[in-house]
Amino acid sequence: RLPPTAVDPLSTDHRPLATDAPPALRLPPTAVDPLATDHRPLATDPPSAYRLPPTAVDPLSTDHRPLATTPSAIVFDRVTYVYPGSIHKALDDVSFVIPAGQHVALAGENGSGKTTIVKLLCRLYHPTEGRILVDGVDLREWDPSALRKRIAVMFQDYARYQLTARENIGFGDLDALGDEALIRAAAGRAGADSVVEALPHGYETRLGKWFEEGVELSTGDWQRVALARAFLRDAAIVILDEPTSSLDAKVEHEVFGRLRQLARDRTAIFISHRMSTARLADCIYVLANGRVVEQGTHDELDALGGAYSTLFRLQAESYR
Repeated sequence: RLPPTAVDPLSTDHRPLATDAPPALRLPPTAVDPLATDHRPLATDPPSAYRLPPTAVDPLSTDHRPLATTPSAIVFDRVTYVYPGSIHKALDDVSFVIPAGQHVALAGENGSGKTTIVKLLCRLYHPTEGRILVDGVDLREWDPSALRKRIAVMFQDYARYQLTARENIGFGDLDALGDEALIRAAAGRAGADSVVEALPHGYETRLGKWFEEGVELSTGDWQRVALARAFLRDAAIVILDEPTSSLDAKVEHEVFGRLRQLARDRTAIFISHRMSTARLADCIYVLANGRVVEQGTHDELDALGGAYSTLFRLQAESYR
């Protein structure tokens, strides 16, 4: 049973969405749940497991505007959100504009509202108050299936499929599941190519230990594979929510550097606790207690001497 304000027809709680959001949203209730931390094997025919009956696409609306080819901007207009069953405002009167093609970082401590912004943008929930606009049109009017195809997203709790390395990456775009060149290219962009090529059977090696022949990866290597899955999707909007938390600072900086190159003609939103990574963004929004408290470039916020500057300097000290 769904809470009245929830949009996701697949989840009965509020765990973070997995990296390949659009395929994950097409999982039937009986298939393995990629949103959980306990990832059991999928069915023997993975692509067929990723199909929902038509009625399960979105229970909230029957009249949807098709998504434009390239969103010109993302606008949060006085958005407030309260999770079902809670009285706490996860977001409180949040407003900002992300122009098309801009790379934005969301910064702030845990629980400040960063991931909630991403969930609302992915239309997993509707705002309790306010509006989210894409191309000047309320997000509620866009076709949810088309919208999710246009968004490549990797959340903190990414999926670890007990399938081959090729399938783990290919699920980022099911149409490319059989295209080895595209899968290898995505792996290269994410720095996962060296990981996969070192496996006993390369891209056909089964990952995880649910099966006897499976090979378990380190947390960092799983993250590289999950990043490749996100990079495979040719999306207009790229979102990375703490995707490199298990990578060292140097590797994380390199990954986000690749993201900037890959997303040159796309809108990109990334969340990282490392302020050295946030400084790569065109604009940084700093959140605290569900509100945007600062915004600007790294240099502007550093000169301001506020919350961002304090976090940046504290982290810089810890690396000395």
